[in-house]
Amino acid sequence: MKSRKDAILYTLIIIVSVLLLNALVNRSTAAIDMTEDKRFSLSPSTEEVIQSVDQPILIRVLLTGDFPSGFEQLEEATSSLLQQFRALNSNVSFVFEDPSNGTTEEINARYENLKEIGALPTNLVVQEDGEVSEKLIFPYALISYGRGQSIVNLLKAQDADETEDVTLNKSIALLEYKIGDQIYKMTRLDKPNVVLLEGRGELPAQQTAYLENVLKRNYDIGRLHLDSIYQLSKEIDLLIVARPSQPYSSRDQLILDQYVMNGGNVIWLVEKYEANVFKIDTVANYVPREIAHNLDDLFFDYGVRYRSNLLLDLQCSRVPQVVAVQGGKPQTEMFPWFYHPILTGSDKHPITNNLSNLNLTFPSELEVLDRPDVETQVLLTTSAASRFQVYPMTLSFDVVRLGEDPSKFDKGQRTIAILSEGKFQSHFKNRLNQSQEQTLNQLGTPFQESSLGSKQLWTTDAYLISNLYNPSNNRISPIGFNQWEQVTYDGNFEFIKNAIDYMVDDINVMEARNKDVKLRLLNRGKVIKEKTKWQMINMLLPLVLLGLFGLCFTLIRRRRYAK
Repeated sequence: MKSRKDAILYTLIIIVSVLLLNALVNRSTAAIDMTEDKRFSLSPSTEEVIQSVDQPILIRVLLTGDFPSGFEQLEEATSSLLQQFRALNSNVSFVFEDPSNGTTEEINARYENLKEIGALPTNLVVQEDGEVSEKLIFPYALISYGRGQSIVNLLKAQDADETEDVTLNKSIALLEYKIGDQIYKMTRLDKPNVVLLEGRGELPAQQTAYLENVLKRNYDIGRLHLDSIYQLSKEIDLLIVARPSQPYSSRDQLILDQYVMNGGNVIWLVEKYEANVFKIDTVANYVPREIAHNLDDLFFDYGVRYRSNLLLDLQCSRVPQVVAVQGGKPQTEMFPWFYHPILTGSDKHPITNNLSNLNLTFPSELEVLDRPDVETQVLLTTSAASRFQVYPMTLSFDVVRLGEDPSKFDKGQRTIAILSEGKFQSHFKNRLNQSQEQTLNQLGTPFQESSLGSKQLWTTDAYLISNLYNPSNNRISPIGFNQWEQVTYDGNFEFIKNAIDYMVDDINVMEARNKDVKLRLLNRGKVIKEKTKWQMINMLLPLVLLGLFGLCFTLIRRRRYAK
């Protein structure tokens, strides 16, 4: 009898202990990330951002419902990330909402409200068990903080050469950065100052309107004419020089140089040639004009040289060409236009990691020169299948006759965009004349011959920042819109946005972009073929194991307590 009571007591103790342990585990936020790619670990900068949130912030996730497995993984990854945020800071709260729930009137009204704030749905085509269905999904997170609200698109744009699984995997890898970065921008006290320079034939406001409209949500952005100033204020966090077409004087160069020397950051979108695709058909033996911006010597001292060439790439977008005339109407076909390369970003830097494809127009090559105390990173290159034409080159549509022959594109990867960080030497070191020195002293800013620490980014194509503008209806296109293919290359906007964010990032929020979640794909054919077998195993195996355990327990108990 005593042995029986002891057994019951021990069983109760075990049950109570298990329940208490389970309760403690459920309430605990501690976790150990044992994954190889550390997918469940937050970067230190993201933790700093979340911990600094001092007011309630609500994140409404619209991506929920009955989805295919890939989208379910994105939903689960988002939930897991937000749970980590909430564990770090109780001011962070989140909910998952399905916009498709409710009556028809409620759903339509909700869809219209989402459309007004820029949350456009994605048409998801679901193929399951041989049946195809369509469903509208909203892969967005709406973040509310104070009186402001921001939208985060959780789904990365899918490139033409990319499978859905790869796109979803990259989307998961970017979740921490996208949501963490937006929280950082909404909660920081001061907006960074971004200035576009004008006065030397730079891109007009109509061609940078798309970028300026987007940036003004999180930045104080403006335009500044060179002739109206004697120096650039240290309060300017970032200066953008977008496609100057007129020469900079020595005075202009000194203003720019001393801005950099005093810790200023610059994005140089400077082109080598004024190449125009519309002139190729109308001008015989068309040779693009070399742009005399007078910045080459300045760039040389900073460690960058523009090579006198135009790059061609086998990986490129297409343009229409007339191939025949029928009924008095020209018949066109799309041909590869090698001067407009399609680029993929480097995975070695947060600006370009997990970047969508970019499309450039008539880029030239950059050469990196070794400079002390300056670290340089190549951001964009052509594909390995490239070639170049040295100036003066004649441009003609006859180039399409080269055909897509890899043997003719054998010059390897060529550099198109670079980032340099460090202590640059002034272009005017040992060159400053007495008048220039006197002017600086009168302004109360003595000549600085070495920078305090700056970031400079160079690229040879201003198409990365420009949008098309239609004066007849005052409409602008998105950045990266290809008017011939009628598609938008999202990588163009992503690149310039990431570059701007990086240049003014004080706490290194962008390190989260370097997260690389490894893709582990299922064999879909095998899944379909063996679906029933694995369902039966999952259902029956636990019951069999439980039955075996009960049988063994009964036999052992009988043997122990049998008289």
